[in-house]
Amino acid sequence: MDLSLIPKKIEMDEFPLEIAPLYPRGALPYKNGVNDHTSAPYSGMTSKGKRLSCNLSRAYSAFIFYIPMLKPRFLGLLCLVGTLSIGCSDSSDAGQGAVGAPAAPIPSVEVIQARLGSLPLEERMSGVVHAKNQVVLYAEISAPIIKIEVQNGDFVRAGEPLVYLRDKQYQDQINQAEAALQISQADAKRTAATLSEVKNRLDRIQQLADRQLESQQQLEALQAQYAGADAANDQALARISQAEANLEEQREMLRRTVIRAPISGYIGQRNAEVGMRADPGSPLFVLGEFDNVRVKISITDRMMNRIVVGQTAVITVENDQEHYISAKVSRISPFLEAGSFSAEAEIDIDNTDRLLRPGMFVTVDVLWGEAEQAVLVPESVLYENPTSGVLGVYVAPSLSSETPLKEPDEYDVANPPQLTEPTPMEFRAVEVLARGHGIAGVAGVGLGDWVVAVGQNLIRPVEGKASARARPITWERIASLQNMQDQDLLRDFMAKQQKIAAQESK
Repeated sequence: MDLSLIPKKIEMDEFPLEIAPLYPRGALPYKNGVNDHTSAPYSGMTSKGKRLSCNLSRAYSAFIFYIPMLKPRFLGLLCLVGTLSIGCSDSSDAGQGAVGAPAAPIPSVEVIQARLGSLPLEERMSGVVHAKNQVVLYAEISAPIIKIEVQNGDFVRAGEPLVYLRDKQYQDQINQAEAALQISQADAKRTAATLSEVKNRLDRIQQLADRQLESQQQLEALQAQYAGADAANDQALARISQAEANLEEQREMLRRTVIRAPISGYIGQRNAEVGMRADPGSPLFVLGEFDNVRVKISITDRMMNRIVVGQTAVITVENDQEHYISAKVSRISPFLEAGSFSAEAEIDIDNTDRLLRPGMFVTVDVLWGEAEQAVLVPESVLYENPTSGVLGVYVAPSLSSETPLKEPDEYDVANPPQLTEPTPMEFRAVEVLARGHGIAGVAGVGLGDWVVAVGQNLIRPVEGKASARARPITWERIASLQNMQDQDLLRDFMAKQQKIAAQESK
């Protein structure tokens, strides 16, 4: 990441709600020497009415508001930004020590109301998309390429020519085979004539021998001569069959100099150029039908008793969580591979909208059952206590009883709901009963409880007590945040800070 993209100075009153500002110690608004959170909340003004500015430290403090949304691999970047922190101060009183020790800042968090429902039990796997009848085309003979009829992306029908190979050698072999056939046919005619002549002589001698006019010795000699002529004729006829087979073989070799499409489909991964030598071991094209595709997944031995043919499979494309495809498990191999102890399963999908492309990696959720009714919360509310290591959630109990909070019908980023007054926050350990599609069924949270979905890491208990200002958000809002990738969050954050820097430079 280019750290020069981070503005050197960030105006505190320019922060959007999603990146809640954190006041540094000694820089909170005061009124008559008292920490006043209501006179100018999040205004970015000191008690002297001067704008509070912040350097990289403030960018870091603001950005860590999104830590629960980020994947572990992104935390290293936060550490890098943290090491570049310099600190915050009043722009006119830099270097002046704070008078007195103000109370710790009260953070702002976003909360969501727990619901009751059931989660489908599912197994999540990675799959690879294959075109229907996807085949790799090879040359069947070794010869130079003299002409190519198609390009990547072309649609071809079965039988259409794709590549022409040099065929002079095979034409010459056909000419030789035809000549050999003619010789064999001529030889067969000669042997047939000889056989006919010997047979006529044998018939005459046989008649004379029957009348005692020819010796038996002469008859036997002609019989032997006839047998030899018959064998020679059979041999000549066999040579004709051999020559015909050789000629057909040479014609087949000539036909192989034209590589044709075995099926109708789209051409891809072209690896053929005019002049190169095509060999039987070198792939030239990949050909497949896109209207119907097949997703292949690997099922481990643990899943074999759960996943069966006909179960629903939800396919989502990586980096495109908004679109998903529902299909059925089409077939499962009954054999486990020796090395991976997994079996291959296939899911046939109608792909007329061309959402999937062969070679894509997709996420496949196979729904194999349904959990019992439980309290549901977004997965992002789950928080591992850094002190105890216990998995739990932060709950705002007063928002359900003392000062009831209403869940908004929709969330407008430009005009979000108002923050509440500081309200107590309570950490509760939970047991995760089931997970799926960014939602978790938990035990330990009551129906209707308001739980912190964004900003848990900002809550700092003091003597076992913690409080924060809460802003209600919708389930749709938290779902969109959970679906965002690390790069999306960073891109949005940097874009907003660059906009602030551009406005400041005017």
